[in-house]
Amino acid sequence: MLEQSIHQEVNLPLLAEKQVSLCVKREDLIHPQISGNKYRKLKYNLTEAKSKDFDTLLTFGGAFSNHIAATAYAGKKSNFKTIGVIRGEELSKKWKDNPTLNQAYSDGMRFKFISRETYRKKENTSFLKELEAEFGAFYHLPEGGTNPLAIKGCGEVLDERDTDFDFICCSVGTGGTIAGIVNASDVKQQVLGFPALKGNFLKEDIRNFASKDNWSLYSDYHFGGYAKVTAELIEFINDFRFKTKIPLDPIYTGKLFFGTLDLVKKDRFPPKTKIMVIHTGGLQGIAGMNENLKKKNLPLICV
Repeated sequence: MLEQSIHQEVNLPLLAEKQVSLCVKREDLIHPQISGNKYRKLKYNLTEAKSKDFDTLLTFGGAFSNHIAATAYAGKKSNFKTIGVIRGEELSKKWKDNPTLNQAYSDGMRFKFISRETYRKKENTSFLKELEAEFGAFYHLPEGGTNPLAIKGCGEVLDERDTDFDFICCSVGTGGTIAGIVNASDVKQQVLGFPALKGNFLKEDIRNFASKDNWSLYSDYHFGGYAKVTAELIEFINDFRFKTKIPLDPIYTGKLFFGTLDLVKKDRFPPKTKIMVIHTGGLQGIAGMNENLKKKNLPLICV
């Protein structure tokens, strides 16, 4: 496992034309199963759970959740039992056809499938008490893993090599990763977030955790919302991999890199700007997404 991820320079005609440099921080390579921000978010939470003598982790997620997959694997390796509360009752009859859930199950995770309406209660104290009555005492990891200990871990994405970059770009799901990066950034740097979900509700969540104001969100690159993809996005992901040898996932990093390069095209970055894009992993979700794309007769993501 790598504690410090590698930097990979990207050379594309657009970048040369606009006279900006773009470097990818390959957080996806720090661990083969718990890659990118999921490793960072779990690191201190696992230590806390052990210190408080919990033997079970319970968390929430959807069908393609990187967090569900990472928690199951981390639990297995750290001798925790794991429970995944999964959004969508319909998955209870077909989860074995879902590569993410199938792998999580192989890593020892038990599932509880609930309706989308019930899932909205995931932060409700009384609902968590109901789950505790059903499963016994557990260490609660929120959806996406975002809590103060996760923010602390995500602050370790940046290190001393990263101070020369003018802009740091990252995907945004629950807001924990960008908050940690903002807290660890230099005040002269700008942190740009690219939400994978529709809506502007994330700003308040990020403000609750971020200690600086040197950040902004670009909300026009969600391609329809969480886990929604288009032929244009798939074509971009495949073309980017062909040109750079860097694989991207369709839920987070594909949208992040599409958005970043679109902003380059639109002259958002002045000449001589140094951009760093954080690759947060999430590649495990490609297999499940390709199964869906086949059913829709859309092109597949190259793996």
